[in-house]
Amino acid sequence: MRISLCMIAILFSALTTLAEDTLSIGIIGLDTSHAIAFTKEFNQAPSQPELANCRVVAAYPYGSRDIESSTSRIPKYTEAIKAMDVEIVDSIDVLLKKVDCVLLETNDGKPHLEQALAVFKAGKPVFIDKPVGSNLSEVVAIYRAAKKYDVPMFSSSSLRYISGIDAIQSSDFGDVLGCQTYSPCSLEPSHTDLYWYGIHGVEALYACMGPGCEKVRHESTPQAELAIGQWQDQRLATFRGIKSGKSGYGGIAFGEKKVLPLGDYAGYKPLLVQIAKFFRTHESPVDPAETIELYAFMQAAMESKNQGGQYVSIADVMAKAEQEADALLAE
Repeated sequence: MRISLCMIAILFSALTTLAEDTLSIGIIGLDTSHAIAFTKEFNQAPSQPELANCRVVAAYPYGSRDIESSTSRIPKYTEAIKAMDVEIVDSIDVLLKKVDCVLLETNDGKPHLEQALAVFKAGKPVFIDKPVGSNLSEVVAIYRAAKKYDVPMFSSSSLRYISGIDAIQSSDFGDVLGCQTYSPCSLEPSHTDLYWYGIHGVEALYACMGPGCEKVRHESTPQAELAIGQWQDQRLATFRGIKSGKSGYGGIAFGEKKVLPLGDYAGYKPLLVQIAKFFRTHESPVDPAETIELYAFMQAAMESKNQGGQYVSIADVMAKAEQEADALLAE
């Protein structure tokens, strides 16, 4: 079959347009399995339409410097991502010159403020994986810096998109009157307790309840972490962090018209679809104020534990964090 020069020109133009339309993604931090899983999805061939022609092209390995469970992964994950034809670079500055947008995947929240500031100054849209920071003051400082530099930022656990969430957010369910969620909950001493892993269940809790929590109390045993939140409209919600026995992700929502389970963990794909949309539109699918509040919920839970299980006000932990964020940004 003979192909005309005109057809060749049209095909070349289409391929060129597709290449120009592909967003190049850079990863900061190869100390988490998320970096490998996300790259496999984005770089899948043939590409997935839902991921909007986004491709991971470069990665900077670090990453935690002092949490052994994270640092020990870096050599293995660096080799794994190189095998997916991703360039490994030796600095964040070099990475930022090669990409359109960033996945900040460092598992350790402590370096996030410094790493995020470099991304903000370069003007690159960024998804910051959990936890945003190692404590609430760092979280507040990062969001404040993103606003100052006018750079789009989004953060979420994949559990926000647990399989049953659409049914709970539908009109058939009616108003959400309460919720119980659970997830694994290993702790890391350098981080606010629930930030390290309990955030998954807390993210699902907020996906159901929305913002507006007023105060939190917390109980801790060797088997579990239990946080109880009271919303401004008197609704109650609980998160159970599982530390022993059978583990998993899930929950139940209590509605005006129905009581429904949250369903099964839906994997990374629903979150990655939202990240791809965010990279295209520069609009976060989650209000920054809600994300900050869910971190305040977890900070208040730890403060409550330290105070013997008394209720701690979200407003009080936010006021303290705002002052500490001032000092962090002044540095």
